Amino acid sequence: MKKSILSLASAMLFVFATNAQKVEFEEYDLSNGMHVILHKDTSAPVVVTSVMYHVGAKDEQPGRTGMAHFFEHLLFEGTENIDKGEWFKIVSSNGGRNNANTTDDRTYYYEIFPSNKLELGLWMESERLLHPIIKQGGVDTQNEVVKEEKRLRVDNQPYSRFLEYVKENIFKKHPYKGTTIGKMADLDAATLEEFLAFNKKFYVPNNATLVVAGDIDVPAAKKMIQDYFGPIPRGEEVEKDFPQEDPITEAMTAKGYDPNIQIPAIMAAYRTPSMKTRDSRVLDMISSYLSTGRSSVLYKKLVDEKKMALQAGAINASQEDYGTYILYGLPQGETKLEDIIAEIDEEIVKMQTDLISEKDFQKLKNQFENNFVNSNSSVEGIASSLATFNVLYGDTNLINTEIDIFRSITREEIRDVAKKYLNPNQRLTLEYLPEAK
Repeated sequence: MKKSILSLASAMLFVFATNAQKVEFEEYDLSNGMHVILHKDTSAPVVVTSVMYHVGAKDEQPGRTGMAHFFEHLLFEGTENIDKGEWFKIVSSNGGRNNANTTDDRTYYYEIFPSNKLELGLWMESERLLHPIIKQGGVDTQNEVVKEEKRLRVDNQPYSRFLEYVKENIFKKHPYKGTTIGKMADLDAATLEEFLAFNKKFYVPNNATLVVAGDIDVPAAKKMIQDYFGPIPRGEEVEKDFPQEDPITEAMTAKGYDPNIQIPAIMAAYRTPSMKTRDSRVLDMISSYLSTGRSSVLYKKLVDEKKMALQAGAINASQEDYGTYILYGLPQGETKLEDIIAEIDEEIVKMQTDLISEKDFQKLKNQFENNFVNSNSSVEGIASSLATFNVLYGDTNLINTEIDIFRSITREEIRDVAKKYLNPNQRLTLEYLPEAK
């Protein structure tokens, strides 16, 4: 009876996800190369105006790390028509909110307004693109802001540096070996001319995707978009030609230190393929199998049953060009770091040898159906997904069809992908320690 109830719940979730979650959208290009995506949703009187620029930390020049993230801050300084310090005041006084974020692959800006303020959102984003004021005073101000952010989120945050240590050892050639926030010495050394050149190169309409989502009149929105963005000149084409990594064929070891921690950690990290690949989606499922929830394999074994670890899990940090797959554990009591890795490896070998159970497989599918439903449950989430799938995957309609990829993954693929990528001779083992000895 219990099995029947679970099957019924799974079937109902599948039907709901299939029928209720299709996101309708329209996309086209302006003559200057800006890509536009429109999504109409009248369920609430709100609208999202967002722009994703295909520039991130990997696009920076050696010795000038942190530039992409710095621009996320700098371009709120003001424009020719928005005075310094007025950006956030304009947004809040019109009932809106806004933010921005940067990764190694892209930078994303967005506003959420009442739907009758659509034109305001479009004007503000066109101002950011067409009339930014980049002067030494603004650079100096934001330099201090970024330094404070680094102090709060990295320098003084426990366990915040593990990805930095992993990436600098996993990547030998590709710029993923750096950090998104960059080195403060590089930003201190950058000249105003270099900031202006970065803006001119990457902040151009043909390197941007504009998403307008929410309670909109589509013809009126198109006219406003043409009026505000159409006249912006096209920039030079942005060429992306990053070095390819050689395969990892021998085990690597490294140590990283963090003065903010008392309990060490152990990581086994593997370089994996682009998030655009099917294998990367399979690795997503493997991560969920190993570490999502208290009933997951690693938590149940290492934390709950054997009491060897305070935490244990798996992370598939997938990116546009490569991914980084990380297995980790924090020891409890006198447990040795190598013993945690041995226990994790035992579970990986099981996955590489035997098929996971039908019960666990059904649980995985349910988790991904639920994730799909939740990701499209708000206009804000839909706007972000539309931009991401267009800019980083090159296929906007993945917002509707990516779930079909996950649905089609088999237990045999889970076994084969684990066997293909998660091997000791293909990894970095990193000891993440409280202090240098």
